[in-house]
Amino acid sequence: MLAYRDEAFLDSDGARPLRILAEYMGPLETFSRERIQDTIVFFGSARLREDGPLGRYYAEARELARLVTAWSKGLPPGSNRFVVCSGGGGGIMEAANRGASDARGRTVGLNISLPHEQKPNPFITRSLSFEFHYFFMRKLWFAHLARAVVVFPGGFGTLDELMEMLTLVQTGKFDRKIVILLYGTTYWKDIVNFDALVRHGMISPEDLLLFQYADKPEVGLEILKAGLVVGAAEPAPAFAKSR
Repeated sequence: MLAYRDEAFLDSDGARPLRILAEYMGPLETFSRERIQDTIVFFGSARLREDGPLGRYYAEARELARLVTAWSKGLPPGSNRFVVCSGGGGGIMEAANRGASDARGRTVGLNISLPHEQKPNPFITRSLSFEFHYFFMRKLWFAHLARAVVVFPGGFGTLDELMEMLTLVQTGKFDRKIVILLYGTTYWKDIVNFDALVRHGMISPEDLLLFQYADKPEVGLEILKAGLVVGAAEPAPAFAKSR
């Protein structure tokens, strides 16, 4: 049997590098074919349900994603198209994909296989719905195409995603500008004391300029519009470069 048709081998420890590479090459091929070059990534808790006690965050994530998508679709031909991307699950992820769908735009879902099975939400564009086994490969694709990151309230996973993006920006690992927007000022200032990090000398005062806050979808849209570079897209395969 050909090795690449041997499912037992492909599932083995020895083939792990092949599985990792597949989670890079598969999405790369799809994004190139679908001409997805610039994403607006929405992070936030899967626990924030539309009918829950903090349901306003779901509604506002949905509205911001709708506004972003409608604005992007109205850009001049040849401009970068900013496509809403989420982690593909429920809560804020679902709200973001749903808002983009409300505006009749394409939207990306980068789902992760978990023991309790996070299922892709129904609002992801079918051809842009991905399933990952490896967290680090999923995170690579969040960063690889991102031109902006919108972070709604969330727990460990959201904090992990936020801090990784802040670290990549702070250390200059992107060769492009990334807008980082923290949505929900009171929540974020309660959860992360950035000023204390400055006071203790753990970050520089100018690191506080790496992100901005918003509490209304319309304000969030204006921050994104002001920070995003609208112009001709780079040709593939150099559609997104990281150092």
